[in-house]
Amino acid sequence: MTTFIQTRLHNDLLHPVRQWLETIEIHNSKLAHFLCKAIPAQCPFERDITLFSRKLFHIPPMCKLNPLYEEVVGLRFKALCYLADECGEDVTAYC
Repeated sequence: MTTFIQTRLHNDLLHPVRQWLETIEIHNSKLAHFLCKAIPAQCPFERDITLFSRKLFHIPPMCKLNPLYEEVVGLRFKALCYLADECGEDVTAYC
């Protein structure tokens, strides 16, 4: 039961940050380019650990463990949409 209470408390503490990230609007191409470069398209933590050409173990992607993952990815998507729709730029370099 304490896990549920701790999780609920943790989510309530991050609610203002989530709202702030969701309400950010992109109106500047420099900011949009920065966000697209700073936020990776794929989880950078997934790795295969090898030793002497033998795979020892696999580290799964842990981005989903980040409580703000969805909001950050949404912000990157907003930046990509701004660059493509408003600025008419080719965003395939960021995909």
